[in-house]
Amino acid sequence: MKIKVNNILASLMFLSLCSAPAMADGIVVDKVYHPYVIANERAVEWRLLSSQTDEFNRLAQRIGAGYSITENVAIEAYIIGERDLDHNFGVSAFEIEARWMITEQGQYWADWGAVFEVERNTLANSYETSIGIITEKEFDKTSLTLNLFLIYEKGANIAAEFETEFRAKYRYRFMAEIQPALELYVGEDYFGMGPAIMGVHRFKGQVQIKWEAGFITELSNSGKDHSFRMSLEYEF
Repeated sequence: MKIKVNNILASLMFLSLCSAPAMADGIVVDKVYHPYVIANERAVEWRLLSSQTDEFNRLAQRIGAGYSITENVAIEAYIIGERDLDHNFGVSAFEIEARWMITEQGQYWADWGAVFEVERNTLANSYETSIGIITEKEFDKTSLTLNLFLIYEKGANIAAEFETEFRAKYRYRFMAEIQPALELYVGEDYFGMGPAIMGVHRFKGQVQIKWEAGFITELSNSGKDHSFRMSLEYEF
């Protein structure tokens, strides 16, 4: 029965990619989350996103630190910075994130998790909360990871609304340090896809460093819209 439920949920997420309306106003390209939490993990993380369109060049960075409060729940806090139209870089938002590993790795047909986020954007004077469902399935040397987010946004200059985003990653686990992938992002008036690569280098015990990079091209219009993302995460 549990396997049947997992099959149904996975099918719903695939259908969301194909048919559900995506309604995200902001930048859709970001991290594709995996549904895993390591007991007693502590981590610091840095992310960079550079997006170029015909109208603007956007640059954003975030720095975060977190730890696991239980064997299957971790929390992380971020400071987000962004370059404005005058090319000045400054703090633009703060975010709290919680990740929940719902199933043990390999316990069922697919692995499941969830992520909860609350962001306060000080520049736009707005709040954003989101709930994401995460699933990952291994096929021999490859893995498929799916993220489906429901987002609620409200602010002084923003009408209160619900939004959805979808992210997917299909990767080949060539070796721990080198894992090429293909990523997909769907949002309002946005459908982007491109190559990515990730890896992890393990030191002693739980100490490891993870890295990711991806180049995503928007495919739903004829204008230029390219996004480059990268991240480094040190776990100890």
